[in-house]
Amino acid sequence: MDKITLNLMIEGGKASSGPPLGPTLAPLGVNISEIVNSINASTKEFKGMTIPVVVTVDPATKKYDIEIKTPATSQLIKKAIGIDKGRKEKGTIAGNLTIEQAVEIAKTKSQISLGLTLKSVVKEVVGTCTSLGVTVEKKSPMDVIKEIDKGIYDEKIK
Repeated sequence: MDKITLNLMIEGGKASSGPPLGPTLAPLGVNISEIVNSINASTKEFKGMTIPVVVTVDPATKKYDIEIKTPATSQLIKKAIGIDKGRKEKGTIAGNLTIEQAVEIAKTKSQISLGLTLKSVVKEVVGTCTSLGVTVEKKSPMDVIKEIDKGIYDEKIK
């Protein structure tokens, strides 16, 4: 039998042996609580965020592999500024992100981003702020992207 791959979305630190994990893993004969504990230990820093998790099981050997992916950029932005949701109504501001926070998020996302440089990944993060209704440095994200292009934040983006 070939390996079985499960693509899951799990809240950080809150995996359980209930659905969807338990019922899917039970027929494979693996130690479900061991897998749940491993996922929770690996995702505890992302508490309150939904994390993509890939569990690959070899039914023949009962060996498994767990891959924790990074949360969505919007989730990281919301965590950084301490909000649960983006803007409630068009035209309102949900919060403000600093350029330093944008750089930290970009570093987290750089491994899976299509951006070739940290600067381009920072621009992706700043661009995501637009849909959330979040300002960056108390300015429109589009204005900050123009400032990034002009090199205004080069000292902070390195």
